Amino acid sequence: MTKLNQIIAVEKGVKSKSLQDITAAHHKVQKPALLAGISRTYQPKDEEGEQLPPESARVQIKAEEALREMSASLTRLFDVTATKDWANCSARADVTVDGRTVVGDVPVSYLLFLEKQLTDLHTFVKKLPVLDASESWSLDPSTDLWKTDPVRTIRTKKVPRNHVKAEATDKHPAQVDVYYEDVPIGYWTTVKFSGALPARWVNELLERVEKLQHAVKFAREEANGAEVTDRRVGDAVFGYLFG
Repeated sequence: MTKLNQIIAVEKGVKSKSLQDITAAHHKVQKPALLAGISRTYQPKDEEGEQLPPESARVQIKAEEALREMSASLTRLFDVTATKDWANCSARADVTVDGRTVVGDVPVSYLLFLEKQLTDLHTFVKKLPVLDASESWSLDPSTDLWKTDPVRTIRTKKVPRNHVKAEATDKHPAQVDVYYEDVPIGYWTTVKFSGALPARWVNELLERVEKLQHAVKFAREEANGAEVTDRRVGDAVFGYLFG
């Protein structure tokens, strides 16, 4: 009994050969010179007349034969494709992760769709922003955001100060250096907020997506292992067309 994965394996080759055969047949029938033949003999008017040899050209291509060749090639393609498509309607499998059936009785076409979507989802999840690991975060119910604990810092202001190096005398002014001193004038209380996700959450989500990806691939292989009934559509189609 033929299996669906065997039909899928040969389908590409059958399509390629069919395309080559159709192209070759098309080119053949587009060459009028190869479709034409002739046979000519010459008879002089009397016995003393010039004798000329007969002329002939053989028909090299028959359009009917080109049709038969194309029909034979397309019949194989029609049959293989029909066998695959009919089988796809009945080939199904469960998507199971860790013993739990996530989606049951899934047809092959939908399993292929799931594979593509999960690949895109994996790319999206892998690039999700994560919280800065250097900070301590907690979920704030009032804003539904992640936030840090308040951090209090001092705000300072540079205030000029005088340093008397030498007192003034009746002959010389005082020698004074000016320097600046940082003087506390207030306090900043800072709380950081973020809409990113904890790295642990992202890693767990990635693991789930990957598990589901593996389960879908396994289900597809299982569904593709189903036995198929060979379909004979080509004979019916070309029997009608050229019969």
